[in-house]
Amino acid sequence: MPAKLSVNLNAIAMLRNRRDLPWPSVTDLGRIALDAGASGLTVHPRPDQRHVRFSDLAPIRALVDEAGAGAEFNIEGFPEENFMRLVEEHRPEQVTLVPDDPSQATSDHGWDFRKSHNLLGNIVDRLKKLGLRVSVFADGDPDREALTIAREIGADRIELYTGPYGGCYDNPAEGERILETLGETADIAFDLGLGVNAGHDLTVANLPPLVARIRGLAEVSIGHGLTADALQYGMAETVRRFCRACGQDV
Repeated sequence: MPAKLSVNLNAIAMLRNRRDLPWPSVTDLGRIALDAGASGLTVHPRPDQRHVRFSDLAPIRALVDEAGAGAEFNIEGFPEENFMRLVEEHRPEQVTLVPDDPSQATSDHGWDFRKSHNLLGNIVDRLKKLGLRVSVFADGDPDREALTIAREIGADRIELYTGPYGGCYDNPAEGERILETLGETADIAFDLGLGVNAGHDLTVANLPPLVARIRGLAEVSIGHGLTADALQYGMAETVRRFCRACGQDV
């Protein structure tokens, strides 16, 4: 099955937040994305609300519900108590746990599963009792012991942090090396029974090799590159371009 595309709305929200005005509309562009073939919408409601605001979550939840069967809402963030309350209130289909410090500009590394074993175990258990799918952010290191911990704490999926891969847009040889490392990590995850998502700095150029190497990649979550392309091609056409890059027949 081709990888599904979840459109991350944070970059759109950040542009909106430059002014005290309601445009660009996060929900309007989210609706266009879903209508054009996106399988879901992703948000990262940071504590300072510098991107998506807490008040955006209910309208996005309603929008995904209107889209019908198969559409998914993915909320990602560090599992502090305020984040957990947002998740419990808005009940996304998937929660992606990231080890972000509030001061970070964006997610830039995966969990240290050895150090975070107890924290994540308690959080994942709490989320699974709500019936939610749980994905945990992981570096692209083929570390079987670390990924075994991810499985043992009850995670359903890992999300491979693809920032270093995306950063090799001008260094094809290094990009191929990192791609193989990501592929080896995914192979271990699949062998352990974990699903695999991916996200960060993915583009229509670097997605096809990723999808080809990681057969069975479930979902990619893309915000910055997709939003940048939408300025040139429009949101609907950009979503179709990214869906095709995922291997979908659009």
